Amino acid sequence: MTERRGTWVGSSVGRREDPRLLTGQGRFVDDIHLPQMLHAQFVRSTIAAGTVVSIDLSATLAVPGVVAAYTAADLDMGDITAILDRPASEFVQTDMPVLARDRVRYVGEPLAIVLAEDPYAVEDGLEAARVTYDADAPVVSDEVAMAPGAPLVHEAATGNVLVDVSMFATEGIDRIIDEAPCVVRVRAKTGRQNALPLETRGVVASWDARDEQLLVQTCTQVPHQVRTVMAGCLGLAERSVRVLVPDMGGGFGLKCVVGREEIAVGAACLKAGRPVKWIEDRRDALTASFLAREQRYDVRAAFDGDGRLLALDADIVCDMGAYSCYPFTAGIEPLMASAELPGVYKVPAYRVRGRAVTTNKAPTAPYRGVSRPQIVMVMERLFERAARELDMDPVEIRRRNLITEFPYTGINDVTYDPGSYLESLDLCERVLKDEGWYERRGAARSSGRFIGIGYSCFSERTGYGSAAFAKRKMAVVPGFDMAEIRMDLSGGVTVTTGTMSHGQSHETTLAQIVADRLGLDIAEVKIHQGDTDRITYGFGTFASRSATIGGSAVARAATALGERLLALGAHLLETTYDNVELDARRVRRRDDGRALSFEELADVAYLKAHLLPKDAEPGLTASATFDVHGDGTFSNAAHGAVVELHPGTGQIEILRYVCVEDCGVAINPQVVEGQARGGIAQGIAGALFEEITYDEQGEPSCASFIDYKVPTAGEIPDISVHHLETPCAFTESGAKGAGEGGTIGAPAAVLNAVNDALRPTGVELDDTPIRPETVQRALATIGVFA
Repeated sequence: MTERRGTWVGSSVGRREDPRLLTGQGRFVDDIHLPQMLHAQFVRSTIAAGTVVSIDLSATLAVPGVVAAYTAADLDMGDITAILDRPASEFVQTDMPVLARDRVRYVGEPLAIVLAEDPYAVEDGLEAARVTYDADAPVVSDEVAMAPGAPLVHEAATGNVLVDVSMFATEGIDRIIDEAPCVVRVRAKTGRQNALPLETRGVVASWDARDEQLLVQTCTQVPHQVRTVMAGCLGLAERSVRVLVPDMGGGFGLKCVVGREEIAVGAACLKAGRPVKWIEDRRDALTASFLAREQRYDVRAAFDGDGRLLALDADIVCDMGAYSCYPFTAGIEPLMASAELPGVYKVPAYRVRGRAVTTNKAPTAPYRGVSRPQIVMVMERLFERAARELDMDPVEIRRRNLITEFPYTGINDVTYDPGSYLESLDLCERVLKDEGWYERRGAARSSGRFIGIGYSCFSERTGYGSAAFAKRKMAVVPGFDMAEIRMDLSGGVTVTTGTMSHGQSHETTLAQIVADRLGLDIAEVKIHQGDTDRITYGFGTFASRSATIGGSAVARAATALGERLLALGAHLLETTYDNVELDARRVRRRDDGRALSFEELADVAYLKAHLLPKDAEPGLTASATFDVHGDGTFSNAAHGAVVELHPGTGQIEILRYVCVEDCGVAINPQVVEGQARGGIAQGIAGALFEEITYDEQGEPSCASFIDYKVPTAGEIPDISVHHLETPCAFTESGAKGAGEGGTIGAPAAVLNAVNDALRPTGVELDDTPIRPETVQRALATIGVFA
């Protein structure tokens, strides 16, 4: 790690984005209006499975204001195909057509694109479309999908299991479990969720005749990957596609995959010869967009008599919907869960089988945390159950099993860098004890109230580099990132990064890194992102990689520019490189204090090139890349939740929530706390509220917020965030990622708190979301009624 040069990193400076966004000056996809622009929406399947007999758009084309309507047969497009380099026994490839052709595989699958002069005419055009189907019985659950003789979601496949991988089968694990003094088992299910960014997906495509480019303005986390897939599907050279991302209102992983609608809008623009805009409406966002989280676990854990974990045996099934997402494939959830289930605990023996099952539902994409909310929930339930079986304190049994010596290479072949696993748990428990919650719980029980305390301990692998993604055997291997920096004649700098902010404050935090490296004010640092023409390639923002990988690339580029400034300054000051230093926007001689300002150096670099050292190039620019050549770095945290159960309604009220987090060096602590609080809110949502279910015909239950219950500020408690700092040894600023941790830890802490409150009933809950009627039934077992 490079030593910090200034004081910006570690300071909670105000977000530079806020003045623009809070005064209505942000520019989002729906704010884009181009001359002759057409509005697009999609004719979508109304059945979950079947053959498309006919698509009649004649009435659509007769609707006033409708300009065109295209099916797959009208547009020249290739399929979107995501691949794992695994044998056929482990991975089954499923191509996703941009527009469905002869088959439909979920309600909401796009069949045709309609273009009109305004958003109202396009909706009328959709109503006039007529599609005839030969419906089939849909596959609506993983149990049905894996049953003998089940209908095939993909006729070309031999079954409905797309990924089936067994890993880490420790020799003798069955004997260890059979002979263990204590064996506990958790069977858990988690509900299907929507990532629900405030801004739905959207795209504006237009042809730039001067540059001979298709300009695609879209809200994506991965602009370069959209460019690559767009060019491939449309048969264009990559240089003929430019992806530009304006301000973006959230993504949470939903927007880190390539959607078929983006490609269809680009194809329709080329076909119609006019700009085309598509803004996803909320109904489509809830039912037909990428979903996540529907998983089922059957896990056994063996413990010795002192509460030390001996072995872990897991079977994991993930319902991935109809198709593999690009580029992660249907393996995104089961492979993550299988590789990282052991988490922060020492596991001597391990065996896991992870499967991805295809069903007639909207496909799955990454969602903040990707399987880690579930695996942490399962692991923490195992420890709670073992503590009860062994009559141990649930915090103490965790202490005996936490990793405390680093670096630690686990049974899962993952090496964990230093963290504060034990210290985080100790502080979290101490905060709740000092606030008197243990006494309040005891007093509540004696007066007939049901208050419980629950914990979760976890790590968050951040900064997955190429080596980590390569272990999944992805055909597209994300990992590295790039940054470019240039100084202008005013002495300020412009930085271009391959990462993409969708609310993470990159304009502030990345500027803090650069300002420290060069001795600038952050107001003198401009961050550019989300433009595929400004930087050769980048993998965008997901998996908490922006501060670790993107920030490190930015830091290296700034350092390289600083070295160019020092070399030029030493030459002009007639001294050696070792005798100069960066100091308050100057290059200063160490011996006599003579100095040249950045403006003076830039004047020579750009306007007086004849004064440059021999063989030096004009200008002040630099570029750098960064990759993590290992397993990444691990942030960690402990969460503590206090809940009260209300017998009359079965409602669960969160009285207190404490988060102790360690993300290494917090570049901007206020931003980190915002990430933690937002993530915890999403984790609470998954624990208590949000779920999309399907009826027997594959119709989704939640087409509006009346049915899809999203928590409001009234349901989210005050969250206390405490910081520990274990700097990362191999990122440039010592930072670890902080984007997903809140979501990862919250479901387990809430579920454990609910079970603690239910202890007098003898009922234990393992599934989420926890429904009020479930709580009511549990309390009824001891004679407590509404």
